[in-house]
Amino acid sequence: MKIVVLGAGLSGVTAAWYLSQAGHQVTVLDRQPRPAEETSFANGGQISVSHPEPWANPGAPWQALRSLGRENAPLLFRFRADMAQWKFAFRFLSECRASRTRSNTAAIANLALYSRERLRELRAATGIEYDCREKGILHLFFNGSTLSHAAKKAEGLFQDHGIRLDLLDREACVAVEPALAAYQGPLTGGLYAPDDESGDAHMFVTRLTDLCQAAGVQFQFSTRIEKLEAFGKRIAGVHVREASGLRGRINADAFVLAAGSFSPKLARSVGVDLPIYPVKGYSVTVPLAPGILAPSVSITDESRRIVMSRLGDRLRVAGTAELAGFDKSISRARCEAIQARARELFPEAVGNTKGEFWAGLRPATAGGVPYIGRSRYQNLYFNTGHGTLGWTLACGSARALVDIIEGGEPDVEFPFLLGSADSDSD
Repeated sequence: MKIVVLGAGLSGVTAAWYLSQAGHQVTVLDRQPRPAEETSFANGGQISVSHPEPWANPGAPWQALRSLGRENAPLLFRFRADMAQWKFAFRFLSECRASRTRSNTAAIANLALYSRERLRELRAATGIEYDCREKGILHLFFNGSTLSHAAKKAEGLFQDHGIRLDLLDREACVAVEPALAAYQGPLTGGLYAPDDESGDAHMFVTRLTDLCQAAGVQFQFSTRIEKLEAFGKRIAGVHVREASGLRGRINADAFVLAAGSFSPKLARSVGVDLPIYPVKGYSVTVPLAPGILAPSVSITDESRRIVMSRLGDRLRVAGTAELAGFDKSISRARCEAIQARARELFPEAVGNTKGEFWAGLRPATAGGVPYIGRSRYQNLYFNTGHGTLGWTLACGSARALVDIIEGGEPDVEFPFLLGSADSDSD
């Protein structure tokens, strides 16, 4: 089939790769001049199978209330006269019920495990390099009650899915990551996920784009996707505008919507409501001097919802969730707060070095479960809404989508969209 993929980030390029490997003729469209220039540009770098619980959980409403007025809060609502934001907020609250959190966590865990295996297969088959580290993720806790609560989860749901999490005291945490020895504050202990990974998502997408092009995939960059056009039960084409201003329509047998936070706008052009909202995240990238004591294991600070990943000679520090519409402006206060926390934990590595600040929009669903599969149109497919776990879920989502497009059933238990039966939620 001739298939057009809308979006050249993690979701779009991985979809293009697996579709091309399955023998399809693929074209990828993106308004940016290069791949992975939006959400995938400077994320936290974690392949975090060990943290499938979504932001929407029973403790989130209280956390959101406590964050009001706090510029450096991990979860921050900037309320606006925006109906989409309010709808998302109400859906988010509904997904915070314990039963929904269990269901969503199970779905995410299943897809995350499947996705990690697909990533490892891709890496073995292609030799792709992206500053990958297979040293696990160490989740840090700074009081006994939160560690105890997290440990109970590890013994229950996570073990049910085969996710290994080792309970560590402070000394054991330092043994796993020696750079923590310089931290002078309280540290109760941690949960170590030795099977997790980290790596540079932007580098991965850029190099996978090269592999796609070598395999015959066509990329049209600097091409703005204006709208989809429907005819009956099918998508007839996609209207685009090139950088020169020239407009046209591109036809295909099938279309994959992987446009991140901009997916809902394109879906609305053919009457489809896609309940995805942009959730802003921040990152700081700090250069590391040669020989400096810096972390080699990826770190999650569970008290601040901040992650830290070693990417070659850089330390990426990322986190927080901010609901502020499509505003991509950088809050220095939020960036400085996450860098200051990294400096507390790893004073020698971060020191007074000035990091590079960045902000990006994550395409989030209220319950954290992405939309993957067929829409109510016979030839329109979704691979979007991955939120904070886009890097973790990328390869598995794309591989499963190929199965769905080809009429098969993905080898993973997950609530995939399979056509008109799901039209109310697509």
